[in-house]
Amino acid sequence: MSEAQRLEHPRPHPARTIAYMIASFVFRLLQFVLIVVGIAVGVSTAVVWVGFPILLATTSFVRWSGDRERAWLGVMLRVPLPPVERRPYDGLPLLRRWLVRLSDTTTWRDLAYLMVAFPLACVEFGIAIASIVLLPMAIWVTPWLGWLHGELGLALLGPNRTKRLEQKADRLQASRARGVDAAEAERRRIERDLHDGAQQRLVAVAMSLGRAKSKFDQDPEAVRELIDEAHSDAKLAVSELRDLARGIYPAVLGDRGLDAALSAQAAKSPIPVDVSVDVDPRPPAAVETTAYFIVGETLTNIAKHSGASEAIVKVWRTDDQVVVEITDNGHGGAEVRPGGGLAGLADRAATIDGVITVVSPVGGPTVIRADLPCQW
Repeated sequence: MSEAQRLEHPRPHPARTIAYMIASFVFRLLQFVLIVVGIAVGVSTAVVWVGFPILLATTSFVRWSGDRERAWLGVMLRVPLPPVERRPYDGLPLLRRWLVRLSDTTTWRDLAYLMVAFPLACVEFGIAIASIVLLPMAIWVTPWLGWLHGELGLALLGPNRTKRLEQKADRLQASRARGVDAAEAERRRIERDLHDGAQQRLVAVAMSLGRAKSKFDQDPEAVRELIDEAHSDAKLAVSELRDLARGIYPAVLGDRGLDAALSAQAAKSPIPVDVSVDVDPRPPAAVETTAYFIVGETLTNIAKHSGASEAIVKVWRTDDQVVVEITDNGHGGAEVRPGGGLAGLADRAATIDGVITVVSPVGGPTVIRADLPCQW
């Protein structure tokens, strides 16, 4: 299951939310009237058999409306609702089909959403009209209301609890596999850096000292040069080992925390970077390390590929997660590709069940967001 299919959604755009609230009011009214009248008339006339076709038609209308609502929420409020899985009834007689539909929990969840959505639509319609006039309400209040409506849609129109648990298990299994792959790639990188760097320096030190030992009595001047050469190689080896250790876990991160570490990263960037960090209380070390490397790799990619003149890094903590958001004013068009840099960021975040979200329209700006849980 890809990250985009997770049952999470961002705040919708204010204009789309206002349009959704205004347009959906009419449909909510029609749905509510048809469903309530259909159930009332169908139940009251069921004793003379006339009500059964009415109830059957009402049930079909409820299910049809539920499917339309899923698509409507996805288009207007950016709610990633997957297609619903209903109980099969192909080949059954008409009455048996109706009974299968009635025994399907998705039918009742569709009905619950449609009944709740109408009174909400009355309130939302008034807020949407007010938002057209009041700009602050349109910018700050309406998107949050649309987000809350999306949460209601996820709860009632999304997969049931069993399906959600299955999806979560699949997602965790995939993230664990990606985490193992990322750790293995990191191990190979460290092994390669040791072999090509510090190990070669130390071999050169040993060889220089061996040659100096063999010439110790015959040529003291050559011995001095060999010792100087060994000394230089030893210092380079120490420097490379220090850089390698810093790549595994930077000392400033452990000593002074994420704010100081990210500020140090921003200071080394070739473009101006504004850093804002608020993560009290301090998150676990694994979260700090992941956030640090996500920011570092993203800033490197921005400097190399985005054409941006500035970047903004914001890191904050909620009750149960740390959110990292990096924005640049480059030309945009970034996307997660297998084997690409953004895919590597997603793999790194997946090691702690984190999620990477990329919003990068052509022409910019690009926003890369990482949601990193503090408990897993």
